[in-house]
Amino acid sequence: MLENALPLRKTSLHATHHAHKARMVDFGGWDMPVQYTGLIDEHMAVRERVGIFDVSHMGDIQLRGPNSLAAVQKLLMNDASKLQTGQAHYSAMLTPDGTFVDDVVLHKLGENDYLIVINAGTREKDVKWVRSVIGGMSGVHVTDVSDYYTQIAIQGPRAMETLQKLTGVDLKAIKNYWFTWGTVCGCHNTLIARTGYTGEDGFEIYVPSDEPTSSRVWAEVLEAGKEFGIQPCGLGARNTLRLESAMALYGHEISDTINVFEANLGRYCKLDKGTDFVGRDALLKVQEAGGPKRKLVGLEMVERGIGRDMYPVRSAEGLVIGEVTSGSPAPFLKKNIALAYVPVEFAEVGTGVFVEIRNQPVKAVVVPTPFYKRPKVAAPVVTAPLS
Repeated sequence: MLENALPLRKTSLHATHHAHKARMVDFGGWDMPVQYTGLIDEHMAVRERVGIFDVSHMGDIQLRGPNSLAAVQKLLMNDASKLQTGQAHYSAMLTPDGTFVDDVVLHKLGENDYLIVINAGTREKDVKWVRSVIGGMSGVHVTDVSDYYTQIAIQGPRAMETLQKLTGVDLKAIKNYWFTWGTVCGCHNTLIARTGYTGEDGFEIYVPSDEPTSSRVWAEVLEAGKEFGIQPCGLGARNTLRLESAMALYGHEISDTINVFEANLGRYCKLDKGTDFVGRDALLKVQEAGGPKRKLVGLEMVERGIGRDMYPVRSAEGLVIGEVTSGSPAPFLKKNIALAYVPVEFAEVGTGVFVEIRNQPVKAVVVPTPFYKRPKVAAPVVTAPLS
């Protein structure tokens, strides 16, 4: 270990993970569980039943004050003026070049009150960026509230039934990307959001970050989900779940060298929202020039092989045309899949390419994304809310 290396950060559930025999890894400077019983078991639990994740390493920035909306509109690419209190949406902070500082989820807590959920590995950078962009604005107060909460995700088709046992809030009434406040496991004023990073239905709850409280909530969620086959899940399954659902990961599909249009995230970028934001001018120039020169695509391996992160992508003529950003076996789909950047002329669905695996070209084909989309089914019958 380097002498000046910082000790790994620990969430309030760190001891709980060890008690559950989790395998721990360094993730963005945090000591986090990568798996418990096994990646495939955990992945399938979320797709078929319900899983629970510790996502407390994620950061949270609160913006309050009479000019908080103006600050958010300058800072983020989506149009926050459309949000109602209790609603959230996906967005991103951009550099002046239209590339990514980070992707985020924005929650409107109330009038002149917003919560930005940021990624773990970019926390300090993001807080510094927010302050640099809007630090000179009056009427807005920026607070890093990352350490205030333990964030727990309950994900999967039985997530609602599991969580409903523990709260008097009618979870059926919370629409996707909406949230409310309520009591969960005796914790008052818990933020309950119908959000997640798995491609499944589910909820993320924000409870106090003290160890006794968070460990108790974790245990009560596990007990409530026991009849549904709940499984504690690590970051390994979280990654394969988000990959099957073609959700971007910072440092892979998005970074400060990739712009919004290249990443196929233009639908979240509101160039016409009526206010300027960092990166807008650069993106307008990309549009005026005819659009991006490369695009993020989904690949399915045709021949045997796994296209791992950073493997080269070659054309049929053998020229290197791109690189895999994320690649893995897809446990639910039972295929080997990948996301990769390629020139737009190779981005059409059905285009054949090769992924270089251990110096050998292995055939792949461009396919639609997301690879997996959860089926639309009737909402489950859940137990009555607690009185």
